[in-house]
Amino acid sequence: MSVTHAVLGAATPMPAAVTAYTVTAARVWATAAALLGLAGAIIGGRALARTRRRAGDGRRGAIVALATGLAAVVVGGLNLAVADGGPGTGNGVVGGAAAVVAGLLALTFGGLTLARAVRVP
Repeated sequence: MSVTHAVLGAATPMPAAVTAYTVTAARVWATAAALLGLAGAIIGGRALARTRRRAGDGRRGAIVALATGLAAVVVGGLNLAVADGGPGTGNGVVGGAAAVVAGLLALTFGGLTLARAVRVP
């Protein structure tokens, strides 16, 4: 068994009948990563809106958005890499994909904000 399976909770056996409402460890990891990416996208969007109003403002929000976006992309991608089946199998495939999309959005907002937040001496 690989380390990634153990980290993501795949070491615990799956329930015999996984339904749409069964909470598995992989679904919890994927949901947490998706929420982290969503939070990063919101923070990055707010920071980007702030830089449009005032030059040089929003650097802290951009850095937070970049960090959370990167974490969401890594965890979501790792979850997708170790998934054994498709959507509905209890492996967190949908949440992992949502985490990757939200994380990329957060990375985009954070990068745009840092590009616009030029410090004036």
